Amino acid sequence: MNIVAAFTERGVKLALRLAKFLGGEVYAPERFSREGVRAVNAPLTEWAGEMFRRSDALVFVGACGIAVRAIAPHVADKMTDPAVLVVDEAGRFVMPVLSGHVGGANELARKIAGFLHAVPVITTATDVNGLPAVDEWAVKHGCVIENPDVIKDVSSRVLEGLPVGVAVTWENVATPFPVTLMLRPRVLVLGTGCNRNTDPAEFERSAADFLTGAGASVLSLAALASVDLKKDEAAMKIFAEAHNVPFVTFSAGELQAVRGDFTRSETVRKYTGTDNVCERACVLAAGEGSVLLRSKCVYNGMTFALARRVHHDITA
Repeated sequence: MNIVAAFTERGVKLALRLAKFLGGEVYAPERFSREGVRAVNAPLTEWAGEMFRRSDALVFVGACGIAVRAIAPHVADKMTDPAVLVVDEAGRFVMPVLSGHVGGANELARKIAGFLHAVPVITTATDVNGLPAVDEWAVKHGCVIENPDVIKDVSSRVLEGLPVGVAVTWENVATPFPVTLMLRPRVLVLGTGCNRNTDPAEFERSAADFLTGAGASVLSLAALASVDLKKDEAAMKIFAEAHNVPFVTFSAGELQAVRGDFTRSETVRKYTGTDNVCERACVLAAGEGSVLLRSKCVYNGMTFALARRVHHDITA
């Protein structure tokens, strides 16, 4: 969700244009409320805290100082903070002030500037020097940064023209360089089945053990997949939410139609309508040409299988 805030009549007019362009909501002091404009009915700092939790990007139309004071108590971590930008009410300048790379504020600033024919005021060192920002590259190419504490060191070496160590892999391998930024492409789909009312904590432990056995990083999960009979299974939904991946389900007919050499069970067919859930589900969810990395493994009332997507562009 994109949120645009304004504090003057002129600013509200620009905010409405931006919200239409970006898709999102406009907020302003109550005296400026009208159709398409929601009232800020709390102290600005308190309101900004709520927007931090709700938004992907928070755009302030007005003075930079207003934005800085509003967000200051809520700034936590560059990996989780939303993008925050400031646009002057005349629409001449666009400045990202928080989460320029991982949060996408720099890219959004360029997008807004193009729309307004404005100047993007970008101050991050790599951008100023025309050098690649590894954290921005990671986000753009669907990778999760495993060790964000290394970003500063890697960026410093890039600025100094020194070699850097970056590994892009779903496999749990030893870091190949003395200082290595580990990027995890989201290319794996975990297929699963389980008994009704499986304990979520036990499901988490079993899934972690299975992934460890497959030599796979949980950060590379792109989805959790199962049969639609399990679409409301709490353990699966909690796992997917905890790891920020979609939980996708398929009908028994869809699963049975998947081509491949799968572990078959008449007992599973009896209760679900398909002879295999976990393997078929992960292969189907991973898409055409996917590879079954690890076949069905049985835990206490649970089954897991793992597939890898082949269509994932991680080229620079």
